[in-house]
Amino acid sequence: MNTTVSLSQQAIELEDKYGAHNYHPLPVVLAKGEGVHVWDVEGKHYYDFLSAYSAVNQGHCHPRIINALIEQAQTLTLTSRAFYNDKLGEAEKFICDLFGYDKALLMNSGAEANESAIKLARKWGYQVKGIPTDQAVIVAVERNFHGRTTGIISASTDPDSRNNFGPFMPGYQIIPYNDVIALEEALKNPNVCGFWVEPIQGEAGVFVPGDGYLKKAQELCTKYNVILMMDEIQTGCGRTGKLIASNHEGVHPDMLILGKALSGGTYPVSCVLTSDEIMLTIKPGEHGSTFGGNPLACAVLVESLAVLMDEGLIDNAASMGELFRDRMNALKDKCEHVTLVRGKGLLNAIIIKPTADGRTAWDVCMKLMENGLLAKPTHGDIIRFAPPLIITEEQINACCDIIEKTLLEF
Repeated sequence: MNTTVSLSQQAIELEDKYGAHNYHPLPVVLAKGEGVHVWDVEGKHYYDFLSAYSAVNQGHCHPRIINALIEQAQTLTLTSRAFYNDKLGEAEKFICDLFGYDKALLMNSGAEANESAIKLARKWGYQVKGIPTDQAVIVAVERNFHGRTTGIISASTDPDSRNNFGPFMPGYQIIPYNDVIALEEALKNPNVCGFWVEPIQGEAGVFVPGDGYLKKAQELCTKYNVILMMDEIQTGCGRTGKLIASNHEGVHPDMLILGKALSGGTYPVSCVLTSDEIMLTIKPGEHGSTFGGNPLACAVLVESLAVLMDEGLIDNAASMGELFRDRMNALKDKCEHVTLVRGKGLLNAIIIKPTADGRTAWDVCMKLMENGLLAKPTHGDIIRFAPPLIITEEQINACCDIIEKTLLEF
Protein backbone atom coordinates (compact mmCIF):
# COMPACT_ATOMS: atom_id res chain seq x y z
CA MET A 1 0.00 0.00 0.00
CA ASN A 2 1.30 3.50 -0.88
CA THR A 3 1.55 5.47 2.36
CA THR A 4 3.24 8.53 0.82
CA VAL A 5 1.62 11.77 1.98
CA SER A 6 1.47 14.47 -0.68
CA LEU A 7 2.95 17.93 -0.16
CA SER A 8 -0.58 19.34 -0.22
CA GLN A 9 -1.77 16.93 2.45
CA GLN A 10 1.24 17.75 4.63
CA ALA A 11 0.46 21.46 4.44
CA ILE A 12 -3.24 20.92 5.16
CA GLU A 13 -2.45 18.70 8.16
CA LEU A 14 -0.04 21.29 9.57
CA GLU A 15 -2.70 24.01 9.39
CA ASP A 16 -5.27 21.70 10.89
CA LYS A 17 -3.01 20.81 13.81
CA TYR A 18 -1.49 24.19 14.63
CA GLY A 19 -3.93 26.75 13.25
CA ALA A 20 -7.32 28.01 14.34
CA HIS A 21 -10.24 26.30 12.61
CA ASN A 22 -11.98 29.55 11.62
CA TYR A 23 -11.91 28.86 7.86
CA HIS A 24 -13.08 26.01 5.65
CA PRO A 25 -10.83 26.28 2.58
CA LEU A 26 -11.01 24.29 -0.60
CA PRO A 27 -8.38 21.51 -0.33
CA VAL A 28 -5.82 23.18 -2.58
CA VAL A 29 -2.43 24.41 -1.32
CA LEU A 30 -1.16 27.30 -3.40
CA ALA A 31 2.54 28.03 -3.71
CA LYS A 32 2.92 30.47 -6.62
CA GLY A 33 0.92 33.17 -8.37
CA GLU A 34 1.38 35.26 -11.51
CA GLY A 35 -1.31 37.40 -13.09
CA VAL A 36 -4.55 35.40 -13.25
CA HIS A 37 -2.68 32.13 -12.66
CA VAL A 38 -1.82 30.20 -9.49
CA TRP A 39 -0.05 26.88 -8.96
CA ASP A 40 -0.27 24.42 -6.10
CA VAL A 41 2.68 22.79 -4.33
CA GLU A 42 2.59 19.88 -6.77
CA GLY A 43 2.80 22.30 -9.69
CA LYS A 44 -0.79 22.02 -10.97
CA HIS A 45 -2.06 25.18 -12.67
CA TYR A 46 -5.35 26.95 -11.88
CA TYR A 47 -7.15 30.12 -12.90
CA ASP A 48 -7.86 32.25 -9.83
CA PHE A 49 -11.51 33.33 -9.86
CA LEU A 50 -11.61 34.68 -6.30
CA SER A 51 -8.66 37.13 -6.34
CA ALA A 52 -8.30 36.85 -2.55
CA TYR A 53 -11.81 38.27 -2.17
CA SER A 54 -10.97 41.05 -4.67
CA ALA A 55 -7.66 42.05 -3.06
CA VAL A 56 -5.65 40.92 -6.11
CA ASN A 57 -7.40 43.10 -8.70
CA GLN A 58 -4.07 43.91 -10.36
CA GLY A 59 -3.11 40.24 -10.64
CA HIS A 60 -0.80 38.11 -8.56
CA CYS A 61 2.70 39.51 -7.98
CA HIS A 62 2.35 42.45 -10.36
CA PRO A 63 5.98 43.41 -11.11
CA ARG A 64 5.48 47.15 -10.63
CA ILE A 65 3.85 46.68 -7.25
CA ILE A 66 6.42 44.10 -6.14
CA ASN A 67 9.26 46.40 -7.18
CA ALA A 68 7.74 49.28 -5.20
CA LEU A 69 7.40 46.95 -2.21
CA ILE A 70 11.01 45.76 -2.43
CA GLU A 71 12.47 49.22 -2.95
CA GLN A 72 10.62 50.71 0.02
CA ALA A 73 11.26 47.66 2.21
CA GLN A 74 14.99 48.17 1.69
CA THR A 75 14.72 51.85 2.67
CA LEU A 76 12.24 52.35 5.53
CA THR A 77 9.33 50.20 6.66
CA LEU A 78 7.91 51.64 9.88
CA THR A 79 8.32 54.77 11.97
CA SER A 80 4.98 54.74 13.84
CA ARG A 81 2.98 57.94 13.76
CA ALA A 82 5.14 59.39 16.54
CA PHE A 83 7.14 60.91 13.67
CA TYR A 84 6.43 62.08 10.14
CA ASN A 85 7.64 59.97 7.22
CA ASP A 86 8.32 60.98 3.62
CA LYS A 87 5.70 58.67 2.05
CA LEU A 88 2.48 59.23 3.99
CA GLY A 89 1.66 62.74 2.75
CA GLU A 90 2.33 61.71 -0.86
CA ALA A 91 0.02 58.72 -0.52
CA GLU A 92 -2.71 60.76 1.16
CA LYS A 93 -2.60 63.39 -1.60
CA PHE A 94 -2.61 60.71 -4.32
CA ILE A 95 -5.63 58.88 -2.99
CA CYS A 96 -7.57 62.05 -2.11
CA ASP A 97 -7.01 63.46 -5.60
CA LEU A 98 -7.96 60.19 -7.29
CA PHE A 99 -11.19 59.62 -5.37
CA GLY A 100 -12.12 63.26 -4.77
CA TYR A 101 -11.93 63.81 -0.99
CA ASP A 102 -10.34 66.27 1.44
CA LYS A 103 -8.76 63.87 3.89
CA ALA A 104 -7.55 60.27 4.13
CA LEU A 105 -7.10 58.09 7.20
CA LEU A 106 -4.88 55.09 6.42
CA MET A 107 -5.24 51.91 8.42
CA ASN A 108 -4.40 48.24 7.79
CA SER A 109 -7.39 45.90 7.44
CA GLY A 110 -10.83 46.48 6.04
CA ALA A 111 -12.36 45.82 9.44
CA GLU A 112 -10.06 48.43 10.96
CA ALA A 113 -11.14 50.96 8.33
CA ASN A 114 -14.80 50.24 9.10
CA GLU A 115 -14.17 50.63 12.83
CA SER A 116 -12.50 53.98 12.07
CA ALA A 117 -15.54 54.99 10.00
CA ILE A 118 -17.87 54.15 12.90
CA LYS A 119 -15.84 56.31 15.28
CA LEU A 120 -15.70 59.19 12.81
CA ALA A 121 -19.45 59.09 12.17
CA ARG A 122 -20.24 59.08 15.87
CA LYS A 123 -17.75 61.85 16.67
CA TRP A 124 -19.24 64.00 13.89
CA GLY A 125 -22.72 63.19 15.16
CA TYR A 126 -21.92 64.53 18.61
CA GLN A 127 -19.71 67.47 17.70
CA VAL A 128 -21.37 68.73 14.51
CA LYS A 129 -24.93 67.40 14.33
CA GLY A 130 -25.48 67.86 18.05
CA ILE A 131 -26.68 64.37 18.96
CA PRO A 132 -26.93 63.92 22.78
CA THR A 133 -24.01 62.08 24.38
CA ASP A 134 -24.01 58.31 23.80
CA GLN A 135 -27.26 58.43 21.80
CA ALA A 136 -25.81 58.22 18.27
CA VAL A 137 -27.34 55.64 15.93
CA ILE A 138 -25.81 54.14 12.79
CA VAL A 139 -28.29 52.60 10.36
CA ALA A 140 -27.06 49.39 8.73
CA VAL A 141 -28.74 46.83 6.48
CA GLU A 142 -29.62 43.14 6.61
CA ARG A 143 -27.11 40.64 5.16
CA ASN A 144 -24.28 43.18 5.44
CA PHE A 145 -20.66 42.17 5.74
CA HIS A 146 -18.20 44.77 7.02
CA GLY A 147 -15.74 42.61 8.96
CA ARG A 148 -15.40 40.39 12.01
CA THR A 149 -14.59 42.66 14.97
CA THR A 150 -17.02 42.72 17.88
CA GLY A 151 -18.01 46.29 17.04
CA ILE A 152 -18.83 45.35 13.46
CA ILE A 153 -20.64 42.06 14.10
CA SER A 154 -22.92 43.96 16.47
CA ALA A 155 -24.56 45.27 13.27
CA SER A 156 -24.56 41.89 11.50
CA THR A 157 -27.58 39.67 10.82
CA ASP A 158 -25.45 36.60 9.99
CA PRO A 159 -25.77 33.95 12.73
CA ASP A 160 -22.29 32.60 11.98
CA SER A 161 -20.85 36.05 12.68
CA ARG A 162 -22.83 36.58 15.88
CA ASN A 163 -23.52 33.30 17.68
CA ASN A 164 -21.79 33.16 21.09
CA PHE A 165 -19.84 36.39 20.53
CA GLY A 166 -22.10 38.75 22.51
CA PRO A 167 -22.84 40.96 24.33
CA PHE A 168 -22.99 43.30 21.38
CA MET A 169 -22.34 47.00 20.98
CA PRO A 170 -25.48 49.14 20.99
CA GLY A 171 -26.18 52.03 18.65
CA TYR A 172 -27.26 50.29 15.46
CA GLN A 173 -30.60 50.06 13.68
CA ILE A 174 -30.85 47.31 11.05
CA ILE A 175 -33.19 47.78 8.09
CA PRO A 176 -33.77 45.78 4.88
CA TYR A 177 -31.32 46.28 2.03
CA ASN A 178 -32.56 47.96 -1.15
CA ASP A 179 -35.58 49.50 0.64
CA VAL A 180 -35.76 53.31 0.39
CA ILE A 181 -39.01 53.51 2.35
CA ALA A 182 -37.45 51.74 5.35
CA LEU A 183 -34.34 53.91 4.96
CA GLU A 184 -36.25 57.20 5.07
CA GLU A 185 -38.24 56.07 8.08
CA ALA A 186 -35.00 55.21 9.91
CA LEU A 187 -33.28 58.47 8.97
CA LYS A 188 -36.11 60.54 10.46
CA ASN A 189 -34.60 59.75 13.88
CA PRO A 190 -32.55 62.89 14.69
CA ASN A 191 -29.98 60.76 16.53
CA VAL A 192 -28.89 58.96 13.35
CA CYS A 193 -25.36 59.98 12.38
CA GLY A 194 -24.61 57.53 9.56
CA PHE A 195 -26.05 55.13 7.00
CA TRP A 196 -23.52 52.30 6.56
CA VAL A 197 -23.94 50.23 3.40
CA GLU A 198 -22.24 48.26 0.63
CA PRO A 199 -23.17 49.34 -2.92
CA ILE A 200 -23.21 45.64 -3.84
CA GLN A 201 -23.36 43.04 -1.09
CA GLY A 202 -20.40 40.85 -1.99
CA GLU A 203 -20.11 38.34 0.83
CA ALA A 204 -23.89 37.94 0.97
CA GLY A 205 -23.80 36.59 -2.58
CA VAL A 206 -23.28 39.56 -4.93
CA PHE A 207 -26.66 41.17 -4.28
CA VAL A 208 -27.03 44.16 -6.62
CA PRO A 209 -29.61 46.73 -5.48
CA GLY A 210 -32.28 48.13 -7.78
CA ASP A 211 -31.46 51.01 -10.09
CA GLY A 212 -31.58 54.30 -8.22
CA TYR A 213 -31.22 52.85 -4.69
CA LEU A 214 -27.82 54.38 -4.02
CA LYS A 215 -28.80 57.71 -5.55
CA LYS A 216 -31.93 57.87 -3.42
CA ALA A 217 -29.90 56.89 -0.35
CA GLN A 218 -27.58 59.82 -0.98
CA GLU A 219 -30.52 62.20 -1.39
CA LEU A 220 -32.10 60.99 1.86
CA CYS A 221 -28.83 61.26 3.78
CA THR A 222 -28.46 64.84 2.56
CA LYS A 223 -32.09 65.61 3.47
CA TYR A 224 -31.75 64.31 7.03
CA ASN A 225 -28.14 65.44 7.63
CA VAL A 226 -26.73 61.92 7.87
CA ILE A 227 -23.32 60.66 6.68
CA LEU A 228 -23.52 58.20 3.77
CA MET A 229 -20.86 55.65 4.79
CA MET A 230 -20.09 53.52 1.71
CA ASP A 231 -18.12 50.32 2.30
CA GLU A 232 -16.36 49.70 -1.02
CA ILE A 233 -13.65 47.44 0.36
CA GLN A 234 -14.62 44.67 -2.06
CA THR A 235 -16.38 46.70 -4.77
CA GLY A 236 -13.88 49.55 -5.07
CA CYS A 237 -10.66 49.91 -7.07
CA GLY A 238 -12.23 49.00 -10.40
CA ARG A 239 -13.83 45.68 -9.48
CA THR A 240 -17.31 46.50 -10.84
CA GLY A 241 -16.21 48.37 -13.99
CA LYS A 242 -16.10 51.79 -12.33
CA LEU A 243 -13.46 53.25 -10.00
CA ILE A 244 -15.97 52.65 -7.20
CA ALA A 245 -19.34 50.91 -7.55
CA SER A 246 -21.12 54.05 -6.32
CA ASN A 247 -20.09 55.74 -9.58
CA HIS A 248 -22.58 53.57 -11.51
CA GLU A 249 -25.25 55.89 -10.12
CA GLY A 250 -23.15 59.04 -9.98
CA VAL A 251 -22.99 58.82 -6.18
CA HIS A 252 -20.14 60.43 -4.22
CA PRO A 253 -20.40 59.09 -0.65
CA ASP A 254 -19.75 61.40 2.29
CA MET A 255 -17.40 58.73 3.59
CA LEU A 256 -15.68 56.11 1.42
CA ILE A 257 -14.18 52.99 3.01
CA LEU A 258 -11.54 51.14 0.97
CA GLY A 259 -9.16 48.20 1.44
CA LYS A 260 -8.18 44.95 -0.28
CA ALA A 261 -6.99 46.00 -3.77
CA LEU A 262 -5.44 49.22 -2.44
CA SER A 263 -2.26 47.17 -2.21
CA GLY A 264 -2.82 44.75 -5.08
CA GLY A 265 -2.83 41.95 -2.50
CA THR A 266 0.76 42.51 -1.41
CA TYR A 267 0.42 44.25 1.95
CA PRO A 268 -2.43 45.14 4.33
CA VAL A 269 -3.66 48.67 3.53
CA SER A 270 -7.07 50.24 4.10
CA CYS A 271 -8.41 53.76 4.11
CA VAL A 272 -11.28 56.03 5.08
CA LEU A 273 -11.80 59.05 2.82
CA THR A 274 -14.04 61.95 3.82
CA SER A 275 -14.40 65.70 4.18
CA ASP A 276 -12.48 68.08 6.44
CA GLU A 277 -15.66 68.62 8.46
CA ILE A 278 -15.94 64.93 9.35
CA MET A 279 -12.27 63.91 9.55
CA LEU A 280 -11.09 66.78 11.71
CA THR A 281 -13.53 65.96 14.51
CA ILE A 282 -10.98 63.39 15.71
CA LYS A 283 -8.03 65.01 17.51
CA PRO A 284 -4.52 63.74 18.43
CA GLY A 285 -4.64 60.84 20.86
CA GLU A 286 -8.24 59.88 20.07
CA HIS A 287 -7.58 57.28 17.38
CA GLY A 288 -4.61 55.56 15.77
CA SER A 289 -2.73 52.46 14.70
CA THR A 290 0.95 51.56 15.04
CA PHE A 291 1.16 50.32 11.45
CA GLY A 292 -1.46 52.65 9.95
CA GLY A 293 0.10 54.87 7.29
CA ASN A 294 3.52 53.20 7.42
CA PRO A 295 5.96 54.02 4.60
CA LEU A 296 5.85 50.52 3.10
CA ALA A 297 2.07 50.55 2.86
CA CYS A 298 2.09 54.04 1.37
CA ALA A 299 4.55 53.16 -1.40
CA VAL A 300 2.56 50.05 -2.27
CA LEU A 301 -0.77 51.92 -2.24
CA VAL A 302 0.41 54.58 -4.69
CA GLU A 303 1.86 52.05 -7.14
CA SER A 304 -1.16 49.75 -6.90
CA LEU A 305 -3.59 52.53 -7.77
CA ALA A 306 -1.27 53.80 -10.51
CA VAL A 307 -1.26 50.32 -12.09
CA LEU A 308 -5.06 50.27 -11.93
CA MET A 309 -5.26 53.52 -13.89
CA ASP A 310 -2.27 53.10 -16.22
CA GLU A 311 -3.29 49.65 -17.46
CA GLY A 312 -6.96 50.43 -18.09
CA LEU A 313 -8.13 47.79 -15.66
CA ILE A 314 -11.42 49.52 -14.84
CA ASP A 315 -12.59 49.50 -18.46
CA ASN A 316 -11.34 45.93 -18.83
CA ALA A 317 -13.40 44.87 -15.81
CA ALA A 318 -16.50 46.37 -17.44
CA SER A 319 -16.04 44.68 -20.82
CA MET A 320 -14.85 41.32 -19.49
CA GLY A 321 -17.71 41.32 -16.98
CA GLU A 322 -20.25 41.73 -19.77
CA LEU A 323 -18.66 38.86 -21.67
CA PHE A 324 -18.68 36.66 -18.57
CA ARG A 325 -22.36 37.31 -17.80
CA ASP A 326 -23.32 36.72 -21.44
CA ARG A 327 -21.57 33.35 -21.32
CA MET A 328 -23.15 32.43 -17.97
CA ASN A 329 -26.65 33.44 -19.08
CA ALA A 330 -26.22 31.31 -22.18
CA LEU A 331 -25.15 28.46 -19.91
CA LYS A 332 -28.22 29.01 -17.70
CA ASP A 333 -30.40 28.29 -20.73
CA LYS A 334 -28.63 24.96 -21.21
CA CYS A 335 -28.12 23.86 -17.60
CA GLU A 336 -30.91 23.30 -15.11
CA HIS A 337 -28.50 23.65 -12.16
CA VAL A 338 -27.91 27.37 -12.85
CA THR A 339 -30.95 29.39 -11.80
CA LEU A 340 -29.64 32.98 -11.74
CA VAL A 341 -26.67 35.07 -12.88
CA ARG A 342 -25.99 38.50 -11.37
CA GLY A 343 -23.23 41.04 -10.87
CA LYS A 344 -21.42 44.10 -12.21
CA GLY A 345 -18.02 44.25 -13.84
CA LEU A 346 -15.93 41.33 -12.66
CA LEU A 347 -17.87 40.79 -9.44
CA ASN A 348 -20.41 38.14 -10.37
CA ALA A 349 -22.29 35.20 -8.94
CA ILE A 350 -24.35 32.27 -10.14
CA ILE A 351 -27.00 30.55 -8.07
CA ILE A 352 -26.80 26.76 -8.06
CA LYS A 353 -29.87 24.58 -7.55
CA PRO A 354 -28.90 21.58 -5.41
CA THR A 355 -29.13 18.23 -7.17
CA ALA A 356 -31.60 15.49 -6.26
CA ASP A 357 -28.80 13.59 -4.52
CA GLY A 358 -27.89 16.60 -2.35
CA ARG A 359 -24.85 18.02 -4.14
CA THR A 360 -24.47 21.78 -3.72
CA ALA A 361 -22.40 24.77 -4.84
CA TRP A 362 -19.52 23.39 -2.73
CA ASP A 363 -19.44 20.26 -4.88
CA VAL A 364 -19.45 22.39 -8.03
CA CYS A 365 -16.44 24.31 -6.70
CA MET A 366 -14.65 21.05 -5.94
CA LYS A 367 -15.19 19.95 -9.57
CA LEU A 368 -14.10 23.36 -10.84
CA MET A 369 -10.91 22.95 -8.81
CA GLU A 370 -10.29 19.55 -10.39
CA ASN A 371 -10.77 21.18 -13.80
CA GLY A 372 -8.32 24.00 -13.08
CA LEU A 373 -10.43 26.92 -11.83
CA LEU A 374 -10.66 28.18 -8.25
CA ALA A 375 -13.86 29.77 -6.91
CA LYS A 376 -15.59 29.62 -3.54
CA PRO A 377 -19.22 29.15 -2.58
CA THR A 378 -20.99 31.48 -0.19
CA HIS A 379 -24.24 30.94 1.69
CA GLY A 380 -24.69 27.40 0.40
CA ASP A 381 -26.08 27.87 -3.10
CA ILE A 382 -24.07 30.82 -4.49
CA ILE A 383 -20.72 30.78 -6.28
CA ARG A 384 -18.88 34.09 -6.51
CA PHE A 385 -16.65 34.63 -9.56
CA ALA A 386 -14.13 37.47 -9.29
CA PRO A 387 -10.95 37.04 -11.36
CA PRO A 388 -8.15 39.63 -11.44
CA LEU A 389 -9.06 42.65 -13.54
CA ILE A 390 -6.12 42.01 -15.89
CA ILE A 391 -7.87 38.96 -17.37
CA THR A 392 -7.96 38.88 -21.19
CA GLU A 393 -10.82 37.91 -23.49
CA GLU A 394 -9.01 34.68 -24.42
CA GLN A 395 -8.54 33.80 -20.75
CA ILE A 396 -12.10 34.59 -19.72
CA ASN A 397 -13.47 32.47 -22.56
CA ALA A 398 -11.19 29.62 -21.52
CA CYS A 399 -12.48 29.93 -17.96
CA CYS A 400 -16.10 30.07 -19.10
CA ASP A 401 -15.40 26.88 -21.04
CA ILE A 402 -14.23 25.23 -17.80
CA ILE A 403 -17.31 26.43 -15.91
CA GLU A 404 -19.63 25.28 -18.69
CA LYS A 405 -17.97 21.86 -18.99
CA THR A 406 -18.10 21.39 -15.21
CA LEU A 407 -21.76 22.32 -14.84
CA LEU A 408 -22.99 20.41 -17.87
CA GLU A 409 -21.27 17.30 -16.53
CA PHE A 410 -22.58 17.99 -13.04
